[in-house]
Parts: sequence; structure tokens; C-alpha cells
Amino acid sequence: MGQTLTEKILDDHLVEGELETGEEIGIEIDQVLTQDTTGTMVWLQFEAMGLDEVQTEIAAQYCDHQTYQFDFKNTDDHRFLRSAAGTYGAHFSRPGNGICHNVHRENFAAPGKTLLGSDSHTPTPGGIGELAIGSGGIDVTVAMGGAPYYIEMPEIVSVRLEGELPEWATAKDVILEMLRRLSVKGGVGKILEYTGPGVESLTAPERMTITNMGTELGATTSIFPTDEQTKDYLERVNRGDEYVELQPDDDAEYDDEIVVDLSDLEPLIAQPSMPDKVVPVSEVEGESVEQVIVGSCTNGGYEDILPVAKMLEGRETSMETETIVAPGSKQASEMLAREGWVAEMMAAGVNFSEATCGACIGIGHVPASDSVSLRTFNRNFEGRSGIEDDNVYLCSPEVAAAAALKGEIIDPRNLADELGDLEAPGVELPDEYNGSKTDLIAPDEAVDDELIKGPNIGDVPLKDQLGSDISGEALLKMEDNITTDHIIPATQDILMYRSNVPKLSEFTLSRVDDTFAQRALDADGGFLVAGENYGQGSSREHAALCPMYLGIEGVLAQSFARIHRANLFNFGIVPLTIDEDTYDAIDQGDEIEIDDDVYEAVTSGQEEFTVLVNGDEYTATLDASERERAILAAGGKLSWTKDQAEGGSGATPADD
Repeated sequence: MGQTLTEKILDDHLVEGELETGEEIGIEIDQVLTQDTTGTMVWLQFEAMGLDEVQTEIAAQYCDHQTYQFDFKNTDDHRFLRSAAGTYGAHFSRPGNGICHNVHRENFAAPGKTLLGSDSHTPTPGGIGELAIGSGGIDVTVAMGGAPYYIEMPEIVSVRLEGELPEWATAKDVILEMLRRLSVKGGVGKILEYTGPGVESLTAPERMTITNMGTELGATTSIFPTDEQTKDYLERVNRGDEYVELQPDDDAEYDDEIVVDLSDLEPLIAQPSMPDKVVPVSEVEGESVEQVIVGSCTNGGYEDILPVAKMLEGRETSMETETIVAPGSKQASEMLAREGWVAEMMAAGVNFSEATCGACIGIGHVPASDSVSLRTFNRNFEGRSGIEDDNVYLCSPEVAAAAALKGEIIDPRNLADELGDLEAPGVELPDEYNGSKTDLIAPDEAVDDELIKGPNIGDVPLKDQLGSDISGEALLKMEDNITTDHIIPATQDILMYRSNVPKLSEFTLSRVDDTFAQRALDADGGFLVAGENYGQGSSREHAALCPMYLGIEGVLAQSFARIHRANLFNFGIVPLTIDEDTYDAIDQGDEIEIDDDVYEAVTSGQEEFTVLVNGDEYTATLDASERERAILAAGGKLSWTKDQAEGGSGATPADD
């Protein structure tokens, strides 16, 4: 039996386990990336482990989230990150140089390599055949130290593309169609491998739009085979020598298949406030739009912005609509500027932004009250834009440009008919991606060779080893699809404390219940209760680290998002799965007790746990590998890794 493309790359990097669905495997990591809101903790953990030098082929530290540097805390973080990169041997991308995924694909991503990143949209380079996975920061720390990355072998699903995209339909519509079909939970536990004759019709940047936003499906990662389109892109970024042909075997077997006929697609749009609320643009035409933003790591490349510039050329945006272009990288801005397109867009009424994550996480360009914002981003979770009760739609750059011109949502095909001389811009790549590399500092050009810590940069908090008895109050009961933005918001007033866990913890779950943090402290810990897909969204490990700091011992949920589940293990919080009846039986304020010797149950491999809710018995499940159980018993991955490095045999139960 032949192998899928995913299996070939995994097999080439496999150091432990077997490639059987559901089995835990350990893989060698070639490249790692981190960014400024997760990176400080990555390097503090690297320091705490006593590691001396990065062991992966490439490590890259990007500053892309809080680039506006609102006060010294942000700037101190960036200085610390620059010093960490210089001390330990990583590339450093200065603030304003661009979003990690865009800069990484321009400079480092390569077919056949493995990439681990402390950002959930790390799968972006899957569009050029790199197996790229988002994870919690401590997983990146350990990988940088040369250890394998462990993961449960996902199902591999073939997404067979047929036909070609018609005019005005785009790669963004491909992934929106996937979200319409599968929902934000439909990719959990799966790797989406794109196959079929339609693949060759998509350029590498189009493919990377799809793999970037595959994260919104909950997928472990998404990947395309390599071909002439891949080779062409690598040559345009002056890395043609890194091309490797990678294709699945003709007789490869997949766990499932999804067929998408590209020729059937039309302009689509995700309605507020979830990426899977997808409908044809024509169904919501006429909705007034006060803000349009083109950019982000999903649609912020040169080739994403150029169609917008062409549509706006010689025209003016609506006076009722503020239009912003936020490039994914400074390189994209520079290239567009040199060709005159930046001036053309400015003349049309566009406000040009710094290359940053910015508005995507509610930092800058926050929408007005009771207004509609149309964005080419990948997420529109409620409140993520920086204002509660927002109305954010997700769409392609072409749909966004049409709305900017009309002042309302309109199918660009209808706008083209209305204007008469508006043609579909299509996809056009530059002959060469030739922007300056000034803001990307290589390890051998390091500015610093020792760590520089400002007063807002604290230590890594550690949890005690797992105890035998766990009990406490159900401090908060939540619904389905609670995101990491709910658990730890990423707005600028909160983001600046990512290096200061005691302060950051004050904001834990504040968007669900602003009394939670204080109640957790007063109660000396307890439990969280949630519905399906708890912890979806970003990779931020702070969403587990802060509850741990507040004393949370366990989370009872109907299901967990992949990265957040791993982060709970990494910080010693017991993630127990419950059924709907048990969820319904628990009320906030109930007393919960695990009626087992928890340490013994975890370390012995016990799967079913008896949970007492006000004395009534229910059952919960711990689905975990032997390694995950050892991490949990040790109180988290940092303690476990240090113990392993010192030759330890594992944790012993903590005194209760």
C-alpha cells in the first residue's frame, strides 16, 4: 500500500511510534517559529530548562502582534526577544517587518520540512509542502532543545479539488466552502491533504491562504503536494534550490475524502461571529459597511493586495466606509510602493497600515459601535476585534474591495456589471519578491549575546506535582466553542502582560465572567466546566497557564480543541471529557470531587474516573498517552522535561 504525502514526511521524521491513526508518535522538528505574545514565555522556559543553544535547523523569533509598542512593556518584550534570539541562536524579525507566517514563508519555509510554531496559523507553509503544526509555547521550547514533538497520529483526509476557479471566485472561497461544509469542529483530529487535478490551477500563495485558514476547521494541519507552481514560487522568492517534488503515491489510502469542484464556487462570506457561518455574498447584499480591512496572515501578501489596488485604480472608496490595507509583511508594502500601487490606493481613500497582526486581535482599527466591519482575516469571534457585540464578516480581498467602493456588501460580479469597466483582477505574482531583508537579523548578526529583562518580565510559574485528592467548586460553567480569546483576551490593554503571569491572570475568562479571577483566588482553585470544542482558536498557552496560576485543578468538557488540550497537560491541569448528561447535571457553584486516587489513576493508565457532583456519581474520561500522563503527574511539561534531563524516573504524588 502506498503512502500519502503526509505519511511520507512523517515517516522521514519519525523517531518514536507507528503511523497508525490514534497512536502517539514523536517526530523530529526541522524549524520552529514563535512570535512576541507567545515568545517571551518560550524563551523564559528555554532559560529555565538550562538549555544553551537552539538545536533545530532554523529558529525564528518574530515581533508581529504588539508592534505599536503602546508603552515600555511592549518594547521591553521586544528587546528581551531580540536578546534571547542573539543569546540562543535564532533569527530575529524586528517589529513592523511583518506577520510571522508571511515572513517565514518568504524566507524559510521549504517542502518536506517540519515546522512547529507557537501560533495556531503555523500551518500556512503547508501550501508549499511543509508539514507545519501550531502548538503551545512549551512544545516549541522543547523542540528547540532538540527533543521530538509528540502528537496523536491524526486521520488523513483527502480534499480532492476538481475544475478551476471561475472569475471572481478565489482561494478564500475554497476554505470558506470547507468551513461551510465541515464547521469549526470538522477538522479536529485530522490532517487535510489537498489532492486532485484542481490543485495545479492554484498558485502557491493561493494554497497558503487555504492552509492558513484550515486552522479554523480545527485541523492539525493542511498540506498541498509540490509541483511546478511550488517550484515557480520558490524561484520568485530566490530559493529555487530548496524545491523538492513531493506527491502522494498513486495507491495511497486516506481515512476519508472530500470533493470540491472549484468551478462551482462563487464569492462567499462568513457572517458574524464565527468563521463557519458561511453564505454566498449575494445573500447578504445591501448590508451597509462602515469599515473594510484587507490584510492579515491569510490575505496580506503582495498577490492578495494587488487585486484590490487594481479594482480601486482610478476610483474612490465610499465616503461612508473607512478602508484600510494591512499588509502581511513589510516586503509586500515595499514592493507595492515601488510599483506605485500604494500611492494609487491612497489616492482612492485607503489608509495604509504597518505590517502587523494588529486589527485581527483587536489592536488598532477597532470598529465603531453598532457597525459592520468587512475583513479578509481568518477569524471573526465575537469581541475579537476589540469591541464587544461587533459585527465582523470574513471575505476575499475582491469582495472587500467591492464593498469599499459601494459602501455596502455586494457580490463583485454585480458591481462589475454596475460599473461596466470593472474586470476580475485575477492572481498575478511578481517576477521576483525583492523586498529588503534589513529587518531580519540572522543569528550570526546578533545584536545581543545576553538576556535583557525589563521590570514587566517575570519568571515562569510552576505547578506542584499532581495530588491524590482533587476537589473544589465548579467555578464557571460555559457553553460550546469557548475560544482562547474568551479565556485570555488579546486586546492591547491585556496583551502587554503576556510576560507577567500574575497580572495577566487577573483577566482570565473576563469576557465570560469578569468576577472569575477573583473568585478563583478566593476559592483557592476548583474546576471549569464547558461544552464542545473548549479552547478553540489560537495556540496561546497562557489560556492554560493563567487558570493554572489561579489554582484550577481540572476542566470538565464535552470535547477539547487540540492545541488547548495539549496545553492543559503541559501546565498540569487535568482535562476530563464528560457526556452531555453530565454537563447538564453540573451547575456553577456545585461541589465537585474526583472520587479516585487521582495520582494513581493518572499514572496507572486508568481511563474512566468517578466524578462526584454534590455527592451524585458521574463518569468522566481521561484519554491520554503514557507520556501525557507522566507530564500531568509531574505538574506540567517544564517540570517533567527538567526531571527527564536530570535522569529522573518520574514524579511522586504531592502532599495533600
